[in-house]
Amino acid sequence: MTYKVHYVCVACRQSHKHPWDGAEHLCTRCRVPMRYAGHDFAAPRRADDSGWGAVTAVLDAGLRYEGFQVCGCGRESEYRPRRSSDVRSRRRVAVRAGLCEADALALRDPADA
Repeated sequence: MTYKVHYVCVACRQSHKHPWDGAEHLCTRCRVPMRYAGHDFAAPRRADDSGWGAVTAVLDAGLRYEGFQVCGCGRESEYRPRRSSDVRSRRRVAVRAGLCEADALALRDPADA
């Protein structure tokens, strides 16, 4: 069975599911290679600037929307910020606590740092 995963074009605010094959998948609008977002990505509405800002920050930090375990023994989704305000608060925590941005964005509660 071939699993399909989410690929995202942040500039066009589109997401599509393609087979997880390592191939380059192009955006249907701008023809730029789409970014791998993971198994559990849920795209915000196209007009949601704050939501897409958070998606951009998460993908730029090298994180993915995953909860899928390859062995198939379970699923536990990881936290990812959904709003720009969540991203800003976690970036402030990263500066204060000396964390890298990816670790701070993965915190469920900024007070955990």
